[in-house]
Amino acid sequence: MNNTPAPKSETQKNGWWILVSIGTFAFMSNLDSSIVNIAMPLMAKQLKVPMNEIEWVVSSYLIVLTALLLFFGKLGDIYGKVKVFRIGTIVFLLGSFLSGLQINFPFLLVGRVIQGVGAAMTLSNTYGITTSTFGIKERGRAMGFVGTFVALGAIAGPGLGGLILSRLSWGYIFWVNLPFGIFAIILGAIVMPKNFQTTPGSIDWLGFLNFAALIVSLFLGVFIGQEVGYAAPIPLVLFAIAIVTFYGFYRTEKHANNPLMPLSLFAIKPFTYGLGAAVLIFLSNFFTVVIIPFYLEDARQLTAGQAGLLLIIFPVVMVFAGPLGGWFADHFSPANVASIGLLIVAIAQTLYIFLTLTSPIWVYVVITIVMALGTGLFQSPNSDIVMSVVPKESLGSAGSLNALARNIGMISGTALSTTALFVGMSIKAGFHVTNYLPKQPETFIFGMHVAFAISLIIIIGALLLSVLQGKNVKPGDMK
Repeated sequence: MNNTPAPKSETQKNGWWILVSIGTFAFMSNLDSSIVNIAMPLMAKQLKVPMNEIEWVVSSYLIVLTALLLFFGKLGDIYGKVKVFRIGTIVFLLGSFLSGLQINFPFLLVGRVIQGVGAAMTLSNTYGITTSTFGIKERGRAMGFVGTFVALGAIAGPGLGGLILSRLSWGYIFWVNLPFGIFAIILGAIVMPKNFQTTPGSIDWLGFLNFAALIVSLFLGVFIGQEVGYAAPIPLVLFAIAIVTFYGFYRTEKHANNPLMPLSLFAIKPFTYGLGAAVLIFLSNFFTVVIIPFYLEDARQLTAGQAGLLLIIFPVVMVFAGPLGGWFADHFSPANVASIGLLIVAIAQTLYIFLTLTSPIWVYVVITIVMALGTGLFQSPNSDIVMSVVPKESLGSAGSLNALARNIGMISGTALSTTALFVGMSIKAGFHVTNYLPKQPETFIFGMHVAFAISLIIIIGALLLSVLQGKNVKPGDMK
């Protein structure tokens, strides 16, 4: 048994410096799920691959990351969260370096897969390390910073990518990780404790294989289905494999002595409701990540640099809104703060529906600020509740499930937003549309309104789950 962490009522020495180290990698791991989007046209041209193939630069990273989250979370419980996290930092930076070399398309995909492995190792243990490091009185603020880093990374990609591409080649969207990552590794080596408490157990290999096959087949089916149609043979076969492996995973986890995903955690209602709300808000946020760059660059005819400056507003506001949400969580009911945050996000999503080709840019800016404020108020309290109501020995699994919820939301949001956008555009145009129509900008605006209406419904669902969470969490549950 390794050294036992400080009691949960106390914060460990160097706690806030530990948070800076792990938060840096939480930011970069989520950043690399979205920063590539704005660079894909340049990548496709330079690497001489069609646009439908260059999308695998994003998809391969997300699929690998999502498939491995539960495995590395369990590994962190058994062998030590800090140990797995530290190895993951090296793997992630190696993948970042290789991805930025701009050699050829297959080499880029290999780099992205390595990045995905490293990101899974760090993200799956981020929340567990934070919960173990901070006492109950400061955990809300700590979760606020982690939530800020996570949301910043997920949302800042298009804006930061646009600013980088306005001055440098696309390889630098990966190499920007290197100086920050090296700093975080050195800082972590100084301030992190050598060990956290471990839990004796073994790896549920059958569960891992079923889960990995489930994630890979499901999202391969989704992304391939977008290209060839969901009724085509390959997506149908992949979806069938996903159904079979889902059943196999459920049966395995129900009877395993040391399950990869402890199903007993879902009996804790505040945990389950919070996890569901996290999936839905990231799903909704990715409607904005995917659609707004089209609105700014294609519909409003802004340059990539101008669009990048506008897209960076959200993460800048999140820098302040996330810790603010954490502060409120420490002083008031975390569940109430989270629900208020989601209500603010719902207002912003409603306002997005009214954006037109002639809306003043300041209107977009105001809506974005409102949405960022609401997101920041939700993320921190929700993560605080989710990680504080589970048993100490399940922190690794709970943390990896928390990260898994975000990534499922991001992947699903990417697929659903484009599907909703193009269905709306097709209805308006009167024929099947799969791309922006330069001569019919009003068709895009109609599709955007349809997509944001669906996004609003998703946020309302998240708000309902957050309210249910608040009704089921008791002060004594927050350990």
